[in-house]
Amino acid sequence: MDDGRIASPATERYARKKEAILAAATAILNRQGVKGMTLSDVAAKVGLITTSVTYYYRKKDDLAAACFMRGVERLDAVVGEAAKAPDAPSRLLAFLDLYLDLNRRVRLGEAAPLTRFTEMRALKEPLRGSVQGAFNDLFRRVRGFFEGPQFDHLDKRDRNARTQLLLEQLFWTGSWLRRYDVEDYGRVRDKMYDILVHGLTPKGAGGHAAWAPLPLPDPTPQSSEGQEWRETFLVAATRLINQRGYRGASVEDISAQLNVTKGSFYHHHEDKDALVVECFERTFAVTRKAQADARALGADGWTQLSSATAALVAYQLSEHGPLLRASSMGALPIEIRHEMVQGYNRGSERFAAIISDGVAEGSVRAVDPMIAAHMINSMLNAAASLGVWVPGLERDEAAQLFARPLLTGLFSK
Repeated sequence: MDDGRIASPATERYARKKEAILAAATAILNRQGVKGMTLSDVAAKVGLITTSVTYYYRKKDDLAAACFMRGVERLDAVVGEAAKAPDAPSRLLAFLDLYLDLNRRVRLGEAAPLTRFTEMRALKEPLRGSVQGAFNDLFRRVRGFFEGPQFDHLDKRDRNARTQLLLEQLFWTGSWLRRYDVEDYGRVRDKMYDILVHGLTPKGAGGHAAWAPLPLPDPTPQSSEGQEWRETFLVAATRLINQRGYRGASVEDISAQLNVTKGSFYHHHEDKDALVVECFERTFAVTRKAQADARALGADGWTQLSSATAALVAYQLSEHGPLLRASSMGALPIEIRHEMVQGYNRGSERFAAIISDGVAEGSVRAVDPMIAAHMINSMLNAAASLGVWVPGLERDEAAQLFARPLLTGLFSK
């Protein structure tokens, strides 16, 4: 305690129980979102009755907000420790190392689950404002990694974009890191660091000059005759689900957005799960077409890679965008979720194939193709919310601001 007194056993028990509740709630929140989490589920997980949980957190939203705030605190501690490093590359390496070590301890059961921040906006005010304010403060501290004389060439928009890119790279590891044993995390850290610092351009390519993606055809899926309404429906549903989360976007909300009745919704979709699956399949179709169109260029691997990623980032800000964020998978029934994960994996494998071919021919730097592919998918997923951190961003600027730094290096000009 701050005044030097020894904490009583009752105080220690209270603190331990509170931490157990936060850990249990975080695991449920990550899986089911703010809307899907219940105090009774949390109570059952820690062996309490619901009224006992309300002794610590009066309402569900209070508990959800506390989970987000604890997540910010834990990440802030990592940022603070990494910020002690003497230069930007060292800070980046320390940031990756500390975060992956925290992931390792979570996986070994030595630490509570890490909070996923995708559902923050599902909180009600004033809690949402408090949590978002804390996260914004954290964002600014990470942005400090890109400040100093060596970054004078970057304006605030560049720094914001690269900060979001870096944070999302860490957050996205939750979707692929379990492919690796914890003993391999050191190698994963080194490969991620190598890509974030040096990009995928071969030595001597001169990063900036090498960024010249070719235009690709519009990857919007073609609707069957008389089915044009379906594209409008899926775009509107995707935007609402990205904004409010899977459970936060109700059938009533989606129907109201399209000015149709609930009956009309159920006429076209068996349930909301069926709609989310269709939104995901549309996302996979757009990604697949951009990759195929890039392949059809007949150009080298680097040109294919930069063209596909540039097209997909720009698509996120188009009238047909954005693509559905991967975070919506967490609330789907397990058998459906597995199918959607496989869809993302196939997209990653296609990027990995382009990268491997580019490495073989010398147009792409020798990197771990699969890790690089996961990092590209992370960047594309994060681009769906790029406008939040870079207000007023135009579609034709998006790829230069967001795709290029990953492919040529976070510290590139």
